[in-house]
Amino acid sequence: MRTAGERSAGGQIAGAATRASASGGRAFDPLAVREDFPILRQKVYGKPLVYLDNAATTHKPRVVIEAIERFYENDNSNIHRGLHALSERATAAFEAARDTVRRTLNAADLREIVFTRGTTEAINLVAQSFARPRLRPGDEIVISTLEHHSNIVPWQMVCEATGARLRVIPIGEAGELDMKAYEALLGPRTRLVAIVHVSNALGTINPVERVIEAAHARGIPVLLDGAQAVAHMKVDVRALDCDFYAFSGHKVYGPTGIGVLYGKVEHLEAMPPYQGGGDMIASVTFEKTTWNRLPYKFEAGTPHIAGGIGLAAALDYLDRLGLEGRAAHEQDLLVRATAALRAIPRVRIIGTAPAKASVLSFVIDGIHPHDIGTILDRDGIAIRAGHHCTQPLMDRFGVPATARASFALYNTRDEVDALAKGVARVIEVFS
Repeated sequence: MRTAGERSAGGQIAGAATRASASGGRAFDPLAVREDFPILRQKVYGKPLVYLDNAATTHKPRVVIEAIERFYENDNSNIHRGLHALSERATAAFEAARDTVRRTLNAADLREIVFTRGTTEAINLVAQSFARPRLRPGDEIVISTLEHHSNIVPWQMVCEATGARLRVIPIGEAGELDMKAYEALLGPRTRLVAIVHVSNALGTINPVERVIEAAHARGIPVLLDGAQAVAHMKVDVRALDCDFYAFSGHKVYGPTGIGVLYGKVEHLEAMPPYQGGGDMIASVTFEKTTWNRLPYKFEAGTPHIAGGIGLAAALDYLDRLGLEGRAAHEQDLLVRATAALRAIPRVRIIGTAPAKASVLSFVIDGIHPHDIGTILDRDGIAIRAGHHCTQPLMDRFGVPATARASFALYNTRDEVDALAKGVARVIEVFS
């Protein structure tokens, strides 16, 4: 049972960390933050859980869990289609969530915020509705070596269907974008640049402002894959002036199955719908269908209503925590972990770009990353091992896979030390 003092003025449960932040602006405290995440209290194989797989998915604070629970307990109904009280409340909550996303991205207009199932669907939407109708044989789409498969395969599909071709920006040994090569790739047949904001495999933060400026100077639109960015930095789509921006709820402490596509109104207005069905129509006859207004013409069928509400709760939670403290904390963890692993013989870090988010990929000479992950798991340490849906990037560095530790606001220095100790034990086991 929680007291009334634990509820914010809006009736939401205010977690321990957000109460501390609101009550005095004190330094960021990851231990207080951890109190807001019930899943972190468990043990794995009798050891305290050390969860370092945040680039794959983040855990959910209690405020998100309870927002979803409240919706299903009190307001569950379909939206936009009912005149009864539950439907009106559900619609109001879902559209309020859209406005929360708009504020988070600093988008100018609610019509620019399209709910999707995640970053992958958002990119596919742009590929099929924006790019495919405009592409002709010989046209070009520019991506980079750093891309997740979700920002490679959709473009390959539309290129195959239209006769366009994919051009790939190379990267340097540190995992940084080769900007000179990028600018040389931009030409009269370039129709779109689609590039990751933050690499999920290396943590590289791309200079997206320069990427966009160079493309726009030639009249080329830009899509940013922001799946790994929104949780770690301020994203202002108007300041960036990107044409499209995509991210996923589950990477930013929200639910799975919900994501966002931001698109400039002029692009979205000109694009045909990606899917057909209910709610995306204005009228239907057997002879002709007309489309609903933005953003609904891209939201066919019943959306993930609880997911949208949960995503808004997650974004509000991050906003109450404040960006500066949590970003500095995550960078401190990255610096500490990088130094600790570099000090261990046989460990090689993959991806050392000067600008990095809190992702640390590494290999150990003579030990497969899957073995690293398995042994660490027995110590309660959860990392990711594999190609991270970036097989071309792994090929670039001549490795089949890496072990990847990725840090979030609830991780601690002690957990970094546990990782280093675990990696040293992996080497002992195989020696």
